[in-house]
Amino acid sequence: MHKRSLTQSTFQLQARLIRRVLRRWRQQIRYGRWTLAGLPVIFANSFPKSGTHLLTQILQAFEEISPAVNCGLPALVTFQGDTALQRPVAQILNDLRRFLPGDIGYGHLHAEPPLVELLSSPGYATYFILRDPRDVVVSHVHYVTEMEPRHALHDYYLHELHTFAERLTASITGLENQSLPLPNIRQRFEPFVGWLEAQGVLTLRYEELIQDRPGQLQKIIGFAVQRGLPLNCSITEAVEKVAACINPQRSPTFRKGKIGGWQESFNREHIRLFKEIGGDLLIRLGYEKDFDW
Repeated sequence: MHKRSLTQSTFQLQARLIRRVLRRWRQQIRYGRWTLAGLPVIFANSFPKSGTHLLTQILQAFEEISPAVNCGLPALVTFQGDTALQRPVAQILNDLRRFLPGDIGYGHLHAEPPLVELLSSPGYATYFILRDPRDVVVSHVHYVTEMEPRHALHDYYLHELHTFAERLTASITGLENQSLPLPNIRQRFEPFVGWLEAQGVLTLRYEELIQDRPGQLQKIIGFAVQRGLPLNCSITEAVEKVAACINPQRSPTFRKGKIGGWQESFNREHIRLFKEIGGDLLIRLGYEKDFDW
């Protein structure tokens, strides 16, 4: 990172930290608390393009039902989006330790043992959301090509791959011969699998959040309560208040959010490729029972 960019990034972080102080004071006054000590850090983790913004909207709505604080700190990621470089685990741990009791944060973090240990420990309410990987690769194409010009692969997807079908193939199979290689969809998901097995982390499915919103909200809020978050109302009222705060269109990366939309985008070759590369992943994640789809 250039010196100027580093200075700008440091300044932006300091500004966010100052805003966090003001937001925490506001919540303390609002809820009549001298301190937010004892509240869990609330963290939304996800495989990219799996409903991250929907989950973060839900958790940020906790401000309306508890003293929790939308701290405004940037997303914590394993890979830098503009360079595709992997960040050291020690650096990510330092970022995680910036969160204070009651802070609400989010990110895309691999299930590295030190991260799993911290985020599943007492004092944290951590959620991991996943989505059908076939819908993920479709969303990935639109995101890289149309929504995020700073993405490391944006220029390649836009100028070197000339059709949606070519871009979708790349998002499934990966890119090996580029200066910024892209692993295939199975390889990209494997480092996240450990979250599914982590005790103290609540796994959510994007599809269930769409199909059973009230039931999933009750589950999400109930988990936070179990981890030490006090509510200012009943669970039933909390579900209603949080539901009223959800508006996917507020997300800058929201497109359609459809379930099973991959069926409109995959051709026969895409289906063959996905079965070859990620068919067992779909079975492992519970999205298919076999290869007959």
